[in-house]
Parts: sequence; C-alpha cells; structure tokens
Amino acid sequence: MKSTLLKFEISLLLIVVFFGCSNNEDFKTIDENILLDKIKGGWAGQTIGCSYGGATEFRYRGITIEDSIPIFWNDDLIKNYFDNNKGLYDDVYMDLTFVDVFDKYGLNAPIDSFATAFANADYLLWHANQGARYNILNGIMPPASGNWKNNPHADDIDFQIEADFAGLMSPGMPNTAAQISDKIGHIMNYGNGLYGGIYIAAMYSEAFIQNNIKEVVKIGLNTIPVKSSFYNCMSDIIACHENDSTDWKKAWDICQSKYNNEKGCPEGVDNSLNIDAMINCAYVVIGLLYGDGDFEKTMEISTRCGQDSDCNPASAAGILATLTGYNKIPDKYKKGIDMVEDIPFAYMSFSLNKVYEMGLKQAKENIILNGGSQGDGIMKIKIQQPVSVGYEESFEGLEYKESSIVNKSINDFGEYRFDAKAIVVGGYAGSEDKSYKAVIDVILNGKKVDTVIMPVDFNKRKLEIYFNYELPQNENTISFKWTNPTKDSFVTVGRIVLYK
Repeated sequence: MKSTLLKFEISLLLIVVFFGCSNNEDFKTIDENILLDKIKGGWAGQTIGCSYGGATEFRYRGITIEDSIPIFWNDDLIKNYFDNNKGLYDDVYMDLTFVDVFDKYGLNAPIDSFATAFANADYLLWHANQGARYNILNGIMPPASGNWKNNPHADDIDFQIEADFAGLMSPGMPNTAAQISDKIGHIMNYGNGLYGGIYIAAMYSEAFIQNNIKEVVKIGLNTIPVKSSFYNCMSDIIACHENDSTDWKKAWDICQSKYNNEKGCPEGVDNSLNIDAMINCAYVVIGLLYGDGDFEKTMEISTRCGQDSDCNPASAAGILATLTGYNKIPDKYKKGIDMVEDIPFAYMSFSLNKVYEMGLKQAKENIILNGGSQGDGIMKIKIQQPVSVGYEESFEGLEYKESSIVNKSINDFGEYRFDAKAIVVGGYAGSEDKSYKAVIDVILNGKKVDTVIMPVDFNKRKLEIYFNYELPQNENTISFKWTNPTKDSFVTVGRIVLYK
C-alpha cells in the first residue's frame, strides 16, 4: 500500500513539474536550435511565397487562376526579384521596419517610435499604409492615423501582410502577438483590417507549438471577436473544409458569394479589385487548409485564389514553414533563398541571415518577459490560451450607394450636388517641382470646412482630396478652391464614392 501511494505521489509530482507549477500554468520547452529553425522558416517562407506569386499580383481579380495556367518558378527567381524588382518585397521590408525598432529600443518601445520610423522611411507605400503615413506626417498619430474616419483604407490588407513579425517574436503566446498587433496595427488599420494582422500573427505564434496546420488555423481564430464578419468568414472556410477537404474552389465560391463586398477602399468599391484584409486572409486560410501541410500546394492554392496573390502565399508559406521549420522547406525553394540570405532587403540595412539572428533574440526576450525562462540551450515558454481582442467595425452604419468617375481638373469641377451620408473624393496633384504642395479649400454646403495639403512627392502624397463619413445632412453640395496654382502644376479630381 505504501509503495503504491509513493508511486502515485511521484507521478503527481512529475505531472506538476511538467506543466510548470501548482497554479495550473502550462509550459512548453523548446530547444533553441529548433526555435531558430522555426523562426528561419517563417522569414524564408514569407520571402519564397511572395516570390512565388509575384507575377500574378492583382492580375486575377474576382476570378481564380485556372489550373491550366502555369505558375513560373526557377532557382534564380528570388535573386532576379532582389536585383530587378525590390519593391515586390514590401510586405517583408515593412515587417523589418518594426523588427528594427524593437532591436533599437527594446520590446517596450513606444508606439510613436514605430509610427515615426514607418512614416519617414524611403520606401513607397499604398492604401492604408500611405494613408497612415500622410496622417502621421501631418500630425495625426496612432491610433487615429489608422481609424476609418481618418483613413478610407482602414479595412485594407496592409497590416495583415506585415504582421508576421508579431507572431514570430511570440512563440506559443498568441495573446502577446495580438497585443503587439493591436498596438502597431492601429497605425494604419482598424476593424477587419486590424483583425487580418492579428489573426496572421496568432497563427504564426501557434505554429511554434501545434502539430498540424488545421489546429493552427482553428486556435488562432480565437483571437478574433466572434460577432465580427471577419470571424464568420474564416469560420465558414473551416466548416467548408471539414465538410469536403478536397475541393478548395467550394470555399472560394463561399467567399465570393458572401464576403466579396469591398466597402472601404475607394479604388475597390463596386469593381473587381478587392484589397480588403478579410477576403485576402480567407485566401491565406484556404491555402493553409487545402494545402494539407504540403509547402508547394499551399502556396499554389493561395496564389490561384487571386487578388493580392503574392502577399497571400507569402503569409501562408511563412506560417506553414514556421510549423515545419526551415529545414523542411523543399530544396526546390531553398535553393533560391540560399542565393539571397546575405543580401540586404531593399531600404533595409540587414539581410535574411541578420533577420534570423534578430528574430531569435527578440523571441527569447519576449518569452522571458511573458513568464518563460531560459537555461542550457532550452527555452521554457509559458503557453497562452488565445482570447479575443476587442470588437471594432470600420464604416459602421454605412452602405455603399454609388460612384462616378470625374477625371477633370479641379478648376473645372464646379459645385457637385449629392444625396448621401458620406463621401470620398479621389484625386491627385502633379507638378514638375516635386517639392510642390497644392493647397485646396473644401467648401461643403457653402461653408469652408477644411484646407487640404496635397504633396506632389509620391512618398508624401495624399490618396484622396477629401472624405467625410459623418456628413451633417443627406442633401449636400461640395466644391473646391485651389489657392496656390502654379504654371506647371495641376490637381485632378478622380473618382467620387457615396455612402448611404
């Protein structure tokens, strides 16, 4: 009897030691070499996936890439992009901007340090990123810089494609990844645009500790509010896959019929372009689930879904390669990575090999900061059960009404009458003098309500002349007064989008 009791007590003690301590906190140990291999997999996979789909980016809008159309790959493809099309890797070097800030200022770096680095970088930006850059350079700081009332692109894909870093520095800690994403993602996004980044980061985080990609997809989704359309979209894909795991186009059809309703991006409303985070993240998930753990198949499916078909396979390949590790990336694709691992990314001073080193350092620091420990080449991670972030919705209470193409000089625009609760007026300024900034007064219902500055400098440009999502009435008039024209400058009014 005493022997049996002793064995029971020893067994109980072993269970307590294995799970960490008596307060029921779960821990997982991981060899530092394995941790590094997974971090390398994430960064290399992202780079490979971006290269794989590079030639198809936004060439297939609202349609799939048919199986009969080959997707080109050879050993030199990544190197050729590094040499001749460095801008392809905007999702990677955007990621690296935030990695660099953490490296310089530590894991508790203030949000302004990320916003300032991002806004003043030399690289070109588009959509939510450029909207946020303009806001920051003109005194609107995060989180206001990404809020939909200040950024018509708040639901766009931008933070989703650059959130990889948050998961890769938070192994087994999806809530920490979500907290980092919530902080930095609000620089340029809101609502579903933010959720895309949070979900991607959470899946990266879970990829360090799960055994299969299906669990990564399901568990990571717990960071997203259940009542959001984003959560519903991903849940529908998961359910479709559980019902039939062989035909990814059934899941694509669900996305097309139920969720292909771009409402925010003024360029994508009511046409085939959809740069919305939700639909493109759906294509990431379709690739992950129906790829069934196969690296090439995962990239191919995410690419063939269309729309942002370089960023989507980049996210999918990065998450899968974090799960499997760098060493299990097929040699066919590692050959291309081998050629560029010591070449600094465009606009960055460091290469993939340096990023691997920085990533390991930050992950280890983050593990310790969040209750883990280090010893004898082993990291002990305090595992987190993912919980939902707060609910928020962009363009709440608004529905798309109509749009019109103007494409005329602002001097010929005159007074525009419209019946709507919100308006977005697209347009741009040009001049031979690249330092020139057009100054435009906005007259709404007969009263000057704003003065808009529109730089010609492409890096500092304003994407829309004017937008207002809280008009005081339904029947309105709008006109513009360009106050500083020069002989060689122009301002063009582009597309007008109305909401009811």
